[in-house]
Amino acid sequence: MPVHRYSGGSEHTTLHLLYARFFTKVLFDLALVPCDEPFLERYNRGIILGPDGQKMSKSKGNVINPDEFVRKYGADAVRVYLAFIGPYNEPGSYPWKLDGVGSMRKFLDRIVRLYQKIEDGDMSQALIVSFARASNKIATDGDRFKFNTGVAALMTLVNELEILQSVPRKAYADLVRLLAPFAPHLAEDLFEKL
Repeated sequence: MPVHRYSGGSEHTTLHLLYARFFTKVLFDLALVPCDEPFLERYNRGIILGPDGQKMSKSKGNVINPDEFVRKYGADAVRVYLAFIGPYNEPGSYPWKLDGVGSMRKFLDRIVRLYQKIEDGDMSQALIVSFARASNKIATDGDRFKFNTGVAALMTLVNELEILQSVPRKAYADLVRLLAPFAPHLAEDLFEKL
């Protein structure tokens, strides 16, 4: 105690947080816990909507089964899509787009194709700066649960690498390291190939 970060939906604010705060304050007054607030930070997360634009619900019949998408596109494509759909830590509504996971699979395929362009050599100063920028974006925004901007930084980096005649081995290894939090299975396979 206290919990460093509570992350939940707005529908939990009234009960979970109210009760947690009430009990923590009572226990603090009785000198049974060391703090009078249960959470240092609280994040409200967004809601993923069904393809029809309404909150996913079995009663509405608009629930998307991720298992179907995992079978068709792979678990990493689903993970990257969920990271990219919107900022996790901001209240809002993000509709599930049926072609979104397929688009993320195409993005991951582009990263795989870059492997064919690997050559030994040094990274240019411009490429070093691009990697530093992407790494910083992924780290700082990841700490703030803005995974979507981290994926966008990876997309920008991939675009820059695709226009090169060859990709330095170190650059590709760094790309795979940056990809790992979003697509761990693919990153592990690529890193093993390296």
